[in-house]
Amino acid sequence: MAQLIIPTPLRKFTDGQGIFTEEAATVKDLLAALASQHPGLKPHLFEDSGSLRSFIRVYVGDEDIHALQGEDTALQANDEVSIIPAIAGGV
Repeated sequence: MAQLIIPTPLRKFTDGQGIFTEEAATVKDLLAALASQHPGLKPHLFEDSGSLRSFIRVYVGDEDIHALQGEDTALQANDEVSIIPAIAGGV
């Protein structure tokens, strides 16, 4: 099963759960399964159109999915997927 690492700021929508595992063929399937099990998380990841929000980065291992096949990136059983939300701030 692919393992999805949920960043700390989003864990309030997953009841504190930091790791989500699911059988999924693609990144899109994995994120859809996560949103299905934790509906409060969905608007923080996806636009109303269903596309991934532009400020959310998803990595499979060390590779940004935008450098791969996007949300259609195929997953292997032992893949580690990470959600990286944008961080804003500064002076």
